[in-house]
Amino acid sequence: MPGTELKAIIERSRRVVVFTGAGFSTGSGIPDFRSAEGLYAGEWEGLTPEMILSQSFFYLHPDTFFEFYRARMVYPDAEPNAAHRALYRLEAAGKLRGVVTQNVDGLHKKAGNRLVYELHGSVWENYCMDCNAFYGLEKILNTQGIPRCDRCGGVVKPWVVLYGEAPDKYTVMGACREISNCDTLIVAGTSLSVEPAASMLDYFHGKCLVVVNNEQTPADERADLVIRGDVAEVFGRIGI
Repeated sequence: MPGTELKAIIERSRRVVVFTGAGFSTGSGIPDFRSAEGLYAGEWEGLTPEMILSQSFFYLHPDTFFEFYRARMVYPDAEPNAAHRALYRLEAAGKLRGVVTQNVDGLHKKAGNRLVYELHGSVWENYCMDCNAFYGLEKILNTQGIPRCDRCGGVVKPWVVLYGEAPDKYTVMGACREISNCDTLIVAGTSLSVEPAASMLDYFHGKCLVVVNNEQTPADERADLVIRGDVAEVFGRIGI
């Protein structure tokens, strides 16, 4: 059984890092990006989601950006699923040395994990572009149109990496450090189609690479174990 094999690998590992993507959160009711029902499957007022979620579009059409963002990108009521809870237990047991995630939903931290590297930021963190004042998600949800800073009136921007923006260098450095130092890397719920995140696997030189995903990924050929299936179901079966 795939769950049994994965559990055995984890049990004999000393430093596990898990690299997660959108498929890790579909079990929490958050759609992925590229499936038939995913975020990128449809248009918004004749525009593709990739266009709207770009840095240039944000600056040129912030009103449309925030309309789309509130409707499609934010899921404040989502709860961690079995996969998130399994990673929390792994960290509590001293096995998990870091979670590197492409997700912006904040569910890893909501599940209790502390060692989380959010490569693309988080919808739960927002800041004023003029004075750097910090705001939680409620600032975005409880306003209409373009959210403005209470202190200076500047635009409040989500701490989410848009197309055309570079990820935070310190987050990337930390993620690469953990990947390079782990003995087991589990890639779960990601197609590895987005750079620079996908290239971070090149830093892995450990003993065992595991891929858990519904579809084929570029890492399958070099993986020691490939599990096809729903991430929440797979991690729920390992009984950690």
